[in-house]
Amino acid sequence: MSNNSKGLEKNLGFFSALTLVIGLVIGSGVFFKPHAIYTITEGAAGIGILIWVLGGILSMLGALTAAEISAAIPKTGGMVEWVRAGFGDVLAFLVGWCQTIVFFPATIAAIAVIFSHTAVGMMGIDMKFSMPLTLATIIFLSVVNSISVKAGNAMQVISGVVKLIPLAVIIVAGLIYGPKVGNGAANLSPFVNEGANVTSIIAGGVLATLFAYQGWIDGGAIAGEMKNPGKDLPKALILGLIVIIFVYVVINVAYLFVLPADVMMKSEAPAADVANALLGSFGGTLVTIGILISAFGCVGANLFSASRQPYALAQTKSLPFSEILGSTTKNGTPAASTVLVTVISCIFALSGKFDFLTNIAVTTIWIFYILTFISVMLLRKRQPELERPYKVPFYPVVPILAILGGLFVVINQIVTNPDQSLIGIGVTLLGLPIYYARRSKMIKPE
Repeated sequence: MSNNSKGLEKNLGFFSALTLVIGLVIGSGVFFKPHAIYTITEGAAGIGILIWVLGGILSMLGALTAAEISAAIPKTGGMVEWVRAGFGDVLAFLVGWCQTIVFFPATIAAIAVIFSHTAVGMMGIDMKFSMPLTLATIIFLSVVNSISVKAGNAMQVISGVVKLIPLAVIIVAGLIYGPKVGNGAANLSPFVNEGANVTSIIAGGVLATLFAYQGWIDGGAIAGEMKNPGKDLPKALILGLIVIIFVYVVINVAYLFVLPADVMMKSEAPAADVANALLGSFGGTLVTIGILISAFGCVGANLFSASRQPYALAQTKSLPFSEILGSTTKNGTPAASTVLVTVISCIFALSGKFDFLTNIAVTTIWIFYILTFISVMLLRKRQPELERPYKVPFYPVVPILAILGGLFVVINQIVTNPDQSLIGIGVTLLGLPIYYARRSKMIKPE
């Protein structure tokens, strides 16, 4: 969510900020990422739970840090403008380019892939129909978003409410009835397998959780609309992420009470499998439908946000065909930009690999998160007089920990999975010749 530099009404209090942070973060990742995490831990449950906590702590450090610059520079463009303040126009352009070409399309593709895999599995039909359903989902939702902003927003609201139902059902039923269906607390062992590379497991596992924690960057961006951001924003971010960490840990314990980690690592949709084991075929199907509605809404929400990225770049003539990409329909939707994001998302979706796509998205965007954290520290030195409605607590410890934690995860991913990493980074760097080719035509953002 981006803020305009003018006309912001400061009407958000602590509770509004708290609920917004929780709503922004909790999404489809909590239902599907246990598969990746317990694969990385090689079926060890204890360290898997620890990884969920560490991913939340890193997200909290990042949110507390980025909130300072978002409060000081509450401009349309969000992270583009924050990186511009610290590092200049070239890297600022690459932020928008990355969001347009890599981060949002890979995220949209990943969620659409797991949505279709789960839907096809629930219906018991041949998996060959999964890819057509994936592409059809992306295209259908892009058409909806192009036709009507209200329709797109309505789907987000509905899916936002519905996603709480499977969360609540699995947590309650899993904790109460899980020990009767599975092995209960016995499945929480072992903590880690003998001879395992703990450092690599933690780095890879935290990277996987960061997809589930994605959204905190938008929580910090509401600072300009808060009545008392200096006091209420850090409390909302800390408490909100504590609640989210608690929910993620508790639901994973509920999963493990029913199915051991070495079983979940073999399932792309562990939440659906747990629901079926707990509630039988009919009850499990109902819960799975709730999960599917949540994933469907996440695809639509990301398409909505993603289409605004090339549109914003086109407003400054930063992209080829800016006249087209910067246009809107009579209904006020950036249809051309939506088409661009849709095409790229469909290309990514052809891989058909959920974890592969989320790793590309998270690794690439976290490079720019780290630059945002560094920008906070640079601006403290360069512009000490800048009005800061909110300041990161325990400065400079929190920003430094956020930077080091992000570097640890990103560098490990580049070293251990260079192919995945280089796809995202390479496509992002393709923005450099675009920038220099368009530089003479660009308009400075207002």
